[in-house]
Amino acid sequence: MGSISRKTVWVTGASSGIGRKLAEELSRHSCNLIISSRKEEELHAVKKGCSNPQSIFVLPLDLKNHDGMKELVQQAHEAFGPIDILINNAGVSQRSLINQTDFSVYKDLMDINYLGTVALSKAILPYFIENKSGHFVTVTSLMGKFGSPYRSGYCAAKHALHGFFDVMRMEHEKDGVKVTMVCPGFVQTNVARNALTADGAPQMEDDIATQNGLLPEVAAKKIIKAIEKEKFEAYVGRGEIKGIYLKRFFPKLLHKVVLKSQVR
Repeated sequence: MGSISRKTVWVTGASSGIGRKLAEELSRHSCNLIISSRKEEELHAVKKGCSNPQSIFVLPLDLKNHDGMKELVQQAHEAFGPIDILINNAGVSQRSLINQTDFSVYKDLMDINYLGTVALSKAILPYFIENKSGHFVTVTSLMGKFGSPYRSGYCAAKHALHGFFDVMRMEHEKDGVKVTMVCPGFVQTNVARNALTADGAPQMEDDIATQNGLLPEVAAKKIIKAIEKEKFEAYVGRGEIKGIYLKRFFPKLLHKVVLKSQVR
């Protein structure tokens, strides 16, 4: 793709964290932006703080509203015309043990992180095919490549995204559609505070690993570079990225390392 400058980009989960920093950075690249999340008021604050607010369209989005995605995609296209890139960044994490977690929590994690992302992506896919151009950038997690305690449902949803979008890339390469999977490790966001606990309530507290993670603006810049290079997969983090290679070549060693880390 080359430079991302002046592209039309739709960013979900843009009201905070990585999504907010992506919006700010993309605005500095003179992109036309559609920014989405459930929190409309915070989206307007993001728009106001960007370099080119006149080129930003606020479009509230609830990933659990699967049936409403076609209408949202139509509204997004009415803002600036054809969309070049959809950054699927919205989602929610989890912090609870399997034997203590209500089944409803697993359903919510799949409805939001997996099915919501799939529903939105399927709704925009016909436009990408018609234009013979389009780029899905799906922000999953290192947890989409290997697992860690307290995150069973989150890991499952993120693994599912990799399976779906790997096939999306294969089936629609002929249509000019590209797919980049972005796998962040620890980033200084509210992901841990907002994570669902055993009964579905948010955890409401941070953890040391997240506090010591990458700055979200650093993560955003790395993600934009991966988009410009049209990478199949990009790993964003510090030492935790080594887990990708341990999983591939030394899975039993990774098992021991993760348990010893006692990361919550």
